[in-house]
Amino acid sequence: MDWDAWCARSLADEDIVRLILDGTVIKTRLDRKATNISVLAAIGVRRDGQKVLLSIMNMGGESKAAWGQFLADLDARGLKQPAFVIIDGAPGLEAALVALWGEDLAIQRCTVHKHRNLLGHAPKTMHDELTEDYRDMIYADTAVEVEKRRKAFVRKWRLKCKAVADSLEEAGDQLFSFTRLDPSQWKSARTTNAIERLNEEFRRRIKTQTVLPCAETVPMLLWALMASGQIQMRKVDGWETLSQPIEPINLDLAA
Repeated sequence: MDWDAWCARSLADEDIVRLILDGTVIKTRLDRKATNISVLAAIGVRRDGQKVLLSIMNMGGESKAAWGQFLADLDARGLKQPAFVIIDGAPGLEAALVALWGEDLAIQRCTVHKHRNLLGHAPKTMHDELTEDYRDMIYADTAVEVEKRRKAFVRKWRLKCKAVADSLEEAGDQLFSFTRLDPSQWKSARTTNAIERLNEEFRRRIKTQTVLPCAETVPMLLWALMASGQIQMRKVDGWETLSQPIEPINLDLAA
């Protein structure tokens, strides 16, 4: 299958239960000038746990319009609504998802992206303490314990550095949607790391490319690395429980 055929292929038969969406900026050389290329990517997780690259596009940015066009292409090719979606937190992406699949869609905000965001709101002298508190909360063993530490985090940081508490509360319950899944899935459901690792591998491999002919070459090269087997994706952790229904939001915890 060539690049054009891959981009147009039907997704109607893909049994995708989880969708991972992220955008990244890749610096490369076009026409002998350093250029930042914005790339949007979608990785699907099949019911058997196998990750698969569904789409990758060179876009102008991560606006609602850009993500809307990206998602509309997936929809037009027959992708069914997944049960769970992991995103980087870009407001344009969330708005585009809700426009396509409605407000009841289970969305998980990437916990790694939020951690970076929180650090940006705190003085460097507080970073170690903030990181320890955040990890204690995110990596707690049970949903009840996660919520307990969430409330404690907000109380503490509202007094210590209000901007940090405000930033955490901005993410709302979407930062903790992973707790609605079986605990065996939590590790793979918290972050968009699957796409970030893909992008890191791609950057490593194109360092030897001195000049690329056009912006569209960037997603094409990434697809070629995947298609040739040079970059491979394994099954997600906890794949054995992917068929279990997602728990409804616990109103007591969400309050």
